[in-house]
Amino acid sequence: MSKNKKSSKDHLKKLAQKSGHAIVIDPDKKWIFQSEEELFSHFSESIKLLETEYLELRNQEDYTDSEAEFMHELLNLTLDEPDQIWMDNEVSADFPIYHFHRLFEGSSQMIYYVVSTYLYDEDPTFIFLHFPTRSMELADQFRRGQVVFDRTMAEFEPALIDGDGLTEGDSLSVGLFSAMLKVRSEKDIPMDKFRDFANLREQTIENPDEIWRSSDFQGNRLVTFIKEFGDDPQHSDLHYVVITQEDGQASSVHSLLFSFPTTDESLLERYRNGENLHAEEVVQENSH
Repeated sequence: MSKNKKSSKDHLKKLAQKSGHAIVIDPDKKWIFQSEEELFSHFSESIKLLETEYLELRNQEDYTDSEAEFMHELLNLTLDEPDQIWMDNEVSADFPIYHFHRLFEGSSQMIYYVVSTYLYDEDPTFIFLHFPTRSMELADQFRRGQVVFDRTMAEFEPALIDGDGLTEGDSLSVGLFSAMLKVRSEKDIPMDKFRDFANLREQTIENPDEIWRSSDFQGNRLVTFIKEFGDDPQHSDLHYVVITQEDGQASSVHSLLFSFPTTDESLLERYRNGENLHAEEVVQENSH
């Protein structure tokens, strides 16, 4: 028996509900077991598939089983406050497995922790596999299927507007939006007020005061629409900014990444770079 499987048994009492001597994993499916052996036998195929995958992908420079034992407290921290949760339907045709991910950053190392679980009523009731790893690539192998929780996206929730890449979790949108939040003034419009200005998005796209085209380090061609709304009763210096990505083949097609209001002139200057376009040169943008 691997240490991972033994560790799963050690934490079973914390996860599964108890009914007398029975172990309740999913009462709706009548997955109620009289012993740990019966329980592990029921899930044996999925456990074997996940453990085999992990052992085949783990390289020799990764944490040993002995080293992993000293990181056992990270298991509960990952389950309690994950960075991401992915729903995976590839392992079993009968039920999804949920992969919890969390990154722990120390002074000299980064630890990626992965916990593969069964969920009942949004709570983990059985652990198939859990492990720490130095390898982002190994952890990424367990980011598959559908992401059902993302801590970053949860933090961005007040700024999400239907129809843009940020709402869909697009990596480029998330990265650029995160970078914007880091450089904006603390006195700027609070993020939890962004939706109050959502009606300005279409006006900015259809009738912008400024349009700027630039390329980032990855070669993505970005087109920024800016419009001033000086008649706003609460913000005399209000501007609205819409960031889009230009299609590589057709410069008239744009994907909407994200948008935001601002009163921060220095932030606006960061988006006034590259080629200054005339509004009539850009065809109506197509959002995600």
